[in-house]
Amino acid sequence: QKLTGIEEKLIPDPYFFGGGLHQIKKGGFLKVHADFNYHPQMKLDRRLNVLIYLNKGWKKNYGGNLELWDKDMKKCVKKILPLFNTMVIFSTNDFTNHGHPNPLKCPKDISRKSIATYYFSKGRPISEVIKVKKKNTTFFKNRHGEKNDVYVKKEFFRNILRNFVFYQNMKNLEKKYLRTGKSKK
Repeated sequence: QKLTGIEEKLIPDPYFFGGGLHQIKKGGFLKVHADFNYHPQMKLDRRLNVLIYLNKGWKKNYGGNLELWDKDMKKCVKKILPLFNTMVIFSTNDFTNHGHPNPLKCPKDISRKSIATYYFSKGRPISEVIKVKKKNTTFFKNRHGEKNDVYVKKEFFRNILRNFVFYQNMKNLEKKYLRTGKSKK
């Protein structure tokens, strides 16, 4: 909290939901995206991503830079090479656009490895949230100047419906009974 200035108490994720060990092989990539930011089990807001790179001998020409993009996806504001023992800490909100969108050019016997862990809090500043209620998922985004970089699913009408209590109640019932296979007793 001292390092980031986040006022709310930060809580580590004991479940490593979406976190843990990550590995990407030659030709692999992770398109630019904003992460899901609400923990479904802990019912807390995801506030921080902490990445530690495990790549001894990583060469610049392999690529794999973590790219941090501005809020409007107009430009990459920072590139970080995934060198061994490099730790990257950044906020997680609806506007934290990041990824390594270009295919890795490393040899077949080398891969891009990292440990990812996330920190949560109860509540967050409203300035970190898109005003429209939306599905709690990772949102992939097109980079400025790149045609068909990612497929962006249009959910305009669903996002409007998400603001209504009736819709939210129906989705909760669906999650509770249909997706989990539970039946009413």
